Amino acid sequence: DEFISSPPRKTVRFGGTLSEILLKYEKGDTTDFELLKHQLSDPDIKDAQIINWLHEFRASVAYLTKELEQLVNILLKLPWLRRSREVVEEYLGFLGNLVSAQTVHLRPCLRMIVSQFVPPRITIREDDVDISDSDDDDENISENFNTCHRALQTVARYVPSTPQFLMPILVEFFPFINKSERTLECYVHNLLRVTVYLPTLRLQILELIVEKLLKLDVSTPQQDIEDAEETANSSASEEKSTEEGLFDMEEDEDRKGNKVVSPSIERMAHPLAERLDILMTILFSYIKDVCHVDGKLDISSTKDLYRDLVSVFDKLILPTHASCHVQYFMFYICSFKLGLAEAFLDHLWKKLQDPNNPSVIRQTAGSYIGSFLARAKFIPIVTVKACLDLLVNWLHKYIDNQDTGANAYCDVALHGPFYSTCQAVFYTLIFRHKQLLDGNLRKGLSYLQSLNFERIVMCQLNPLKICIPSVVNLFAAITRKYQLVFCYTIIERNNRQFIPVVRSGTGGDLVQTCTNPLDSFFPFDPYILKRSKKTIDPMYQFWEELSAEDLENLKKPIKKGTSEDEDDDFLKGETPQNDGVVEIAPNSYESHTRSPVSSIGSPADCYVPYPL
Repeated sequence: DEFISSPPRKTVRFGGTLSEILLKYEKGDTTDFELLKHQLSDPDIKDAQIINWLHEFRASVAYLTKELEQLVNILLKLPWLRRSREVVEEYLGFLGNLVSAQTVHLRPCLRMIVSQFVPPRITIREDDVDISDSDDDDENISENFNTCHRALQTVARYVPSTPQFLMPILVEFFPFINKSERTLECYVHNLLRVTVYLPTLRLQILELIVEKLLKLDVSTPQQDIEDAEETANSSASEEKSTEEGLFDMEEDEDRKGNKVVSPSIERMAHPLAERLDILMTILFSYIKDVCHVDGKLDISSTKDLYRDLVSVFDKLILPTHASCHVQYFMFYICSFKLGLAEAFLDHLWKKLQDPNNPSVIRQTAGSYIGSFLARAKFIPIVTVKACLDLLVNWLHKYIDNQDTGANAYCDVALHGPFYSTCQAVFYTLIFRHKQLLDGNLRKGLSYLQSLNFERIVMCQLNPLKICIPSVVNLFAAITRKYQLVFCYTIIERNNRQFIPVVRSGTGGDLVQTCTNPLDSFFPFDPYILKRSKKTIDPMYQFWEELSAEDLENLKKPIKKGTSEDEDDDFLKGETPQNDGVVEIAPNSYESHTRSPVSSIGSPADCYVPYPL
C-alpha cells in the first residue's frame, strides 16, 4: 500500500525528452529550451536531477553543436565538483562524450577544469570594499583537485591535441602575485601535477612557473626582506617585554616548563617573500620527487628534468640581473649527482668562452661559475682545480691576444668577460684556498704558483681596478700571505686614479665612487627564505667569519720552507673563536656600502690593511 500510494520518483521533465526539446528549439519553439536552461541554472538543483540530465545529455551530444554553445556553458557551470560521487562520475563521462563528439567545446571544457585549480572564492566585504579571496577552510580541497586532474586526463585521452590548447589557458589563469599564499600554492602545485601525465608540457609549465617566481624575486630585494625581518623581530621583542611586564606572576612557572614556539617563526615578514618561500619549497619538493623513485635517485628521470631546467635557466634566469633565490633550483638539482654539477659548470663555461654570446651573458656566466664553485659543498676540490685550470688558462690566452694590441687598456666595455672571469677565479680562491692547501701545503702552494696570478694581476688590462673591492682586498691578503703575488702597489695606484662621479639630484650634488663597474653580483649569495632554506643549507658553504687573530695572520707572509706541521690556525680550516669577530669579504649586493649585519653566511666588506 505504501509503495502504491507513494508518488513516483521525481523527474525533471518539463516538455518531453531532451532530444524533443532540442528539436523544438531548432524549429523555433524556444519555450521548453528556456525552461531547460532555467532548471540547469537553479542553484538548488538536486543530485538526482543533475544525474538525470547528464545521462540524457551524454546520449544527445551529437546535438550540442556550436549553435548550442550557450547551453553547453550552462552545463559547464554546474556545481558538479562538490557533489556526490555518482554526480562526479556521471559528469566525467559527459565531459568525455562531449569533447570526443564536439571538439569545438574543448577550450571551454579546459577553462572550466583549470578554473578549479585554486580554492573556491568566498565573498568578503569590509566597509563596502570587496576583499574576497580563496576559501582556505574547504576540507575536501585535496579530493577536489584529484577529481580535476581526472577530468583533465579524461579530456586528454579523447582529444590528443589537448596540450596545445591547454597551455595558453594555464598561462591565462595563473593568479596575480598579490593573491593569497594559499591560492598561489594550490595553482603552482596543480600545474606541476599536470606535468606528470602531460609530459610534453613540462618545459613550458616550468618556464611559466619560473617566470612568475622571478617576478616575485626581483620585486623583493634582499635588503627589503632583511629590513622587514628586522622590523618584525623588533616588534615581537617589544610585545614580549610588554607582556612579561604585565603577566610575570603565575605564568612564569608555566613558561619555564613549556617552551612555546611561535607559529609565525616560519613565516617571512615580507608578504611577497612569504609567497616566494612557499612556492620555492613546492618547486624543490617537485624536483626531489621527480628525480627519486622509492627513495633512490633515478638517473634517467633526473637527466631529463636537468635538461628542462637548464633550458629554463638559459631562457629566463641567465638574462635576469640580480635575482636572489629562484636560481637555486639549479643548485639543488646539481647536488644530486656530481655529474650534473660538472655538466652545469661545463654549460656555463661554454657560455663564457663563446664570443658569439652577448657580453652581458658571458659576464653573468662567469659570475655563476665563481659563485657555484665557492658555495657548493658537494663540489670536490678536484673539480674546483679542474675549473680553475680552465679559467686561468683562458685568462692567460686572452692576455696573450690583447695585452700588446690596440685594446690593451682597462675598459669594462671591451673586456667585460675577462674581468668577470678574473673575479670568478679570485672569489673561488677566497672560499677554497684552505682546501687547496689542505693536506700537503708544499704541493698546494706549488699548484697555486703554477696558476701564475702575478701575470694576470700585472697585465695592462688591470683586473684589480675593475673587480669588486671586497673581493680584491681579500684576494690580495691571501696571495700576499702565501707569496703568490703582491697586489697592494697596484691597488694603491688604482685608488689614486679613481675619478669620483658627480650626480645631481633634488638633494644637491652627490659625489660617488663607482666600486662595481662590472655591475656584477654573486648569484649564490646566502639564501634567506626561512622554509625553503632548510633544503639548501646542508649543501651550502657559508662564509667562515675571520677572527682578529686570522686578520693578523693574513698580514704575516708565510715563511719559505714552512712544513705542514708548522701550519697555522688559518690553514687548518677551523676559525678560532674570538669575541672581536670581524667579517671580511665579498658581498655583491652591497659592494659600495657596508653589508647588512643580518646577511649571515656572506662576508661583509672589510678593508684589510696592507703594509706601506
